[in-house]
Amino acid sequence: MAQDTTMPKLNFEYWLDKAVEWGQATTLESQKDVCLHLPQLQEFLHQLYETIKHLVPTVAIQQFPLIGQLLGRLCWNPFVIGYDESQKTLMWCLCCLYSSEPQNAVELKANGWIRSLLCHLLSSSKWESNEAETSTFISALGYTSADYYCHLVKNMVVSLVTELRENQCNGLNMQESISASRVNAISIFCVPLITLPDLTPLLETLLLYHGGSSKEILSLEFLEAVNEAFLKKKISLSESAVFSLWLRHLPSLEKAALHLLDQLFSIRWNSLEEVARVMKDSLLPQAASHPAIFRIVNEIFKNALMETDGTPEVMTIIQVFTQLFLQAYQNKNKQYEFPLKAYFPHHHQPLVRSLVRHPLELPTTYWSHHVKHISDMLKAIVEDTNVSSLSDLFEIWFLVACFGEWLDIAAEQLLKAAVEPDPVLWLLAFYYCPKNENQQRTQTMIEAQAVYNHLMTLFSCRDLSLKDLEAAVHRVTGVEQCCNQQLSTHLLTNFLLFSSGGHKIAQECIHHITEMTDTSKEVYNLLIRTAYRFNHSGEENQRTLKLMDELLQKFTWKV
Repeated sequence: MAQDTTMPKLNFEYWLDKAVEWGQATTLESQKDVCLHLPQLQEFLHQLYETIKHLVPTVAIQQFPLIGQLLGRLCWNPFVIGYDESQKTLMWCLCCLYSSEPQNAVELKANGWIRSLLCHLLSSSKWESNEAETSTFISALGYTSADYYCHLVKNMVVSLVTELRENQCNGLNMQESISASRVNAISIFCVPLITLPDLTPLLETLLLYHGGSSKEILSLEFLEAVNEAFLKKKISLSESAVFSLWLRHLPSLEKAALHLLDQLFSIRWNSLEEVARVMKDSLLPQAASHPAIFRIVNEIFKNALMETDGTPEVMTIIQVFTQLFLQAYQNKNKQYEFPLKAYFPHHHQPLVRSLVRHPLELPTTYWSHHVKHISDMLKAIVEDTNVSSLSDLFEIWFLVACFGEWLDIAAEQLLKAAVEPDPVLWLLAFYYCPKNENQQRTQTMIEAQAVYNHLMTLFSCRDLSLKDLEAAVHRVTGVEQCCNQQLSTHLLTNFLLFSSGGHKIAQECIHHITEMTDTSKEVYNLLIRTAYRFNHSGEENQRTLKLMDELLQKFTWKV
């Protein structure tokens, strides 16, 4: 075999002849010749890369028509791809030939061929299928096949990550910058390998990479595949990488939000702690600290609420999500990076500020005053003549509903504290009956007032029977209007939880109500919300918590 190692600069014919002569280096003679030429071949490939890296694929192929044949043969030679940085340089050269926006069938076919070569270069499974052909080389290095390819993948990932990060840091230096088409090509060849654990640093680097182009430079297939793998728990990514994914690709964010809803609908809630855990695990509440993500997720939840006719479980999901979002917002916005208006741009800001105040930020003695303040502001907004359309009214209602913790506190304060009842009853009547067509809300308030007055006469009684509550129960079971029934149920349930004699008849009364009406889910959601708040507020009322636990165990349906 010829021993002449003279290499004319970019002499494709010379190196193509060598590649054909070597084949896949299966004989001892060809292996020796490959090893003899490896340093010069690597220098040739480096010069080739430096020459074509600033060319568009069509120009590169026109200038070097043999480039495809040469690279294709070298990619299958285990001695070539195992030498120093030759594999990395081969990959970069292939990326330079990839058309990010193919214009014809030839370019599409070329892209498919390039993807297959790139996958071959990083896929240990494909290499291991050719173990017989590469075993001589690997054994000579002192590796097992699995160890060799594992180290090779890790080294390639480190090399690519370093290259991308350095380019990001030197992004203003156009001479050194990586072209968008090559970054796009890298993202595409990652698609079939996304679940490979060693590839995670490269996935995260790509997701956090931003070139100078105003257009998305990562392939949609890559973004969709990463999101799918993340949602199915096949890969683990840093929060910053996931947030960047959702900001770059809104369909992935929408899919993540719908996936979370599906998860929560498919399990039985024994507590809101479980709901909160699933939500935090999804990273959506944390990601919502970015206003764009928050507004989109909030819109998705709003649509889910409308499509399900306002079911209690969807409303509870939204309320828990809002609480977790506020925690993330307060943790990540110590410097007030984003003002509240960025999250609620179309709402009355004093009302927003009052709603986002966490109850624990205020003394419990101030809660009733704060509830009255919210009610007064809300009433002024709702009765303003500028709020004329049902859509405007719905947006105001949805804002208040998201912060349902204050509504639950309002209902409790009616019974537990010396409060002016009218503003609090109006607030609750608005929540359960936002529209006032045909005086519906007014009628709801009248019904609630009657239930409230009756319950207050019994609040201090220690020895109660179901008969004593007959009038209040009839207000629940004997009315046709759903909003009247729901508000009365809310007040009656709170009475059973917090009054002196309510504990003794709570199970009997709630069983009677839920058997006679379709309020089971309302009661269940109210109980788990109250238990959740008690567990996180430090309120020392073990007797009430025990009662709520007993009541929740009586419910056998799946929400």
